[in-house]
Amino acid sequence: MTAVAIIGAGYAGLACAVELARQDVEVTVFERSRTLGGRARIIRKDGWTVDNGQHLMIGAYAELTRLLRLTGVSPRQIKHFPLTLHIPGQLHLQAAALPAPLHLFTGLICARGLSWRERFAICALLRHLKRRRFQLPAEMTVTELLTGCHQPPRLRNLLWEPLCLAALNTHAHEASAQIFANVLRDTLAATSASASELLIPRVDLSELFPVPAARYLATRNGNILTGNAITAITPDNAGFRLVGAPGHRIWPQVVIATAPHHAVPLLDSTGACPQLSAQIAALPSEPITTIYLAFGSGVALPAPMIGLAEKPAQWAFDRGQCGEPEGLIAAVISAPRLEPKDRDALIPTVINQLESALGRKLPEPQWTRVITEKRATIACRPGLARPNIATPLPGLWLAGDYIESEYPATLESAVRAGVRCAREIMGGKPHREVSETS
Repeated sequence: MTAVAIIGAGYAGLACAVELARQDVEVTVFERSRTLGGRARIIRKDGWTVDNGQHLMIGAYAELTRLLRLTGVSPRQIKHFPLTLHIPGQLHLQAAALPAPLHLFTGLICARGLSWRERFAICALLRHLKRRRFQLPAEMTVTELLTGCHQPPRLRNLLWEPLCLAALNTHAHEASAQIFANVLRDTLAATSASASELLIPRVDLSELFPVPAARYLATRNGNILTGNAITAITPDNAGFRLVGAPGHRIWPQVVIATAPHHAVPLLDSTGACPQLSAQIAALPSEPITTIYLAFGSGVALPAPMIGLAEKPAQWAFDRGQCGEPEGLIAAVISAPRLEPKDRDALIPTVINQLESALGRKLPEPQWTRVITEKRATIACRPGLARPNIATPLPGLWLAGDYIESEYPATLESAVRAGVRCAREIMGGKPHREVSETS
């Protein structure tokens, strides 16, 4: 089997590398950073180690959980919670410990904070999607779906729109109803109750998969070169030369597994992918801001993840309930619409949000950190043309959460793209050449 070079040691690149190494393919991963994980990585500051944002994981993430098992990640590293939507003082909905669909039906019956009209509206929306086999018009937005299914305004504000932001990182009036329907199909409407479980890692996102993946590769003659930036790809009759790689090796197979804005200059450097490069460059993106607040002992949320009814943060995570220091809270603003003056006031504003939600005065935080990933995900809009893993150059592939998928830009999407690349390479099938004019 031919050797494969992978550019990028995020979840997509490492998923591709692990799947190839499992079949004894020689793999070398090049990573410009010293830290593994790509945009799902750790950040160290002032003696604290935190994730570069909160990546929500659910039981439906079958490919990611498979790779975690394959690379030897202990099940104890992930804490499983039943589907729970808790907004203090306004809503508490928790799936029951029953088979699907009774787990959700019972949870709705027992939910606090919902009128019977709102409960029936939730069921009506899910019935509507099931009747349509979860197939919706490509141009439909989530807001149009909610309006068409007569969802009450309070239910939209309290449940559907926050869920849309959490899953798609795109505001409901701009978000793809089809992608949102796919998420609901594989969680709330899944045939297994475990598919809707919330999975919260007890370790940081670099330690969860990238580090075990690196160990797995090391036992199978795989190689990861950190601090090694690839600046260009030069096609050769026998494959590709990587500018920035040590030596003068020609690689017959190369996978670009970087963020889309890093993939564009690499594709441009080949001189053979102008339309594909332009397509990726045109993908709209959305930021995510995470505000870390270390309050110390005595501060805890009523659930590992709670919704916040006021602005700007939509969700808060209690990292202390998952093995991290007690009182460490991460508040998340998905797709923030923030002016510069708003960013300056984020910390006191979010503290006020938490105090309002918890009904108590919080101590002065011992440590704070605001992390904004400006291009955290692509904007999951209706009819968005996401690229495939194939490129016009045989032997050159793409992997990442922005690749064509039925899911939004998530860890699962990234992993699936990496695995697809690996299986295409291993399959020995003729590369489906993509015409630049198609």
